[in-house]
Amino acid sequence: MRLIVMGQQAFGKDVLEKLLDTGTDEVVAVYCEPDKEGKPVDPIKDFALEKGLPVHQPANFDDQAALDQLASFNADLMVMAFVNVFVPEAARDTPTHGSICFHPSLLPLHRGPSAVNWPIIMGSTKSGYSWFYPSDGLDEGDSLLQWECEIGPNDTVIDLYFKKIYPHAVDSVLTVCDLFRNGNPPRIVPDESQATYERRCNKNHARIEWHRPVGQVYNLIRGTNPAPGAWTTLDGVEVGVFDCVPVPGDGISGRVREITDEGVSVQCVGGRILIKRVRPAGEGKISASEWAASVGLEPGATLGK
Repeated sequence: MRLIVMGQQAFGKDVLEKLLDTGTDEVVAVYCEPDKEGKPVDPIKDFALEKGLPVHQPANFDDQAALDQLASFNADLMVMAFVNVFVPEAARDTPTHGSICFHPSLLPLHRGPSAVNWPIIMGSTKSGYSWFYPSDGLDEGDSLLQWECEIGPNDTVIDLYFKKIYPHAVDSVLTVCDLFRNGNPPRIVPDESQATYERRCNKNHARIEWHRPVGQVYNLIRGTNPAPGAWTTLDGVEVGVFDCVPVPGDGISGRVREITDEGVSVQCVGGRILIKRVRPAGEGKISASEWAASVGLEPGATLGK
């Protein structure tokens, strides 16, 4: 088949590389977002140019010229791997078999831009990814295929996405193409009664509220690790909170209970969080014990006020 690959960043680049290395299908063009001033060139663009592929970066597909250019490649399928630009129906339907899009959740669960963060924050025990037939709605449409994986009780975003979802999803693009090439690709109709949509997980969502149950606090920290990064304050000064573990203990929420070489233990409801790694404002990540020593932190101090 003749393929257009539309994507960005490392995932888009790795999907493109997988297709080129396999060589079953011909990639006839690569589409990615426009360059951003002051930002590095997108990895997928660099890689595509290195391979001698035509690269196009329209800001949108509102004008006929952009649609005509897309149509000029006579593609059979457009593979949309990590796409932030809205692609209207006229563009999606240009290839013979239309377009297929990747999303890192078990649709219709967790539609939206932070589909890896929210399941962990919410305490879910499973996630996965979907390749779906995109529509004008955000992450809406029937699915072509889905893959499920466990969210371990201590998994962070790095564990769930980069160690589980990402590598399997890159390999799965070959299955996606096989399903279209063989004819009659499946359609899994979503149960809209189960659909959820969450907004982008940002700094406002990542502030730690120490008066909450320890399990909720732990899920928030690991569900925002490494980005956007959970955070708290000490005497009004922000500090990012990353690697940690829940430990038993009672006391007043937000109080620092113990400081050891392992880290800083902070009280929540029903248990404590042992913070192991932090990022002071304007600095890199360091051990929590090193941070505690640098700021003169003592047991009995209160975080988050």
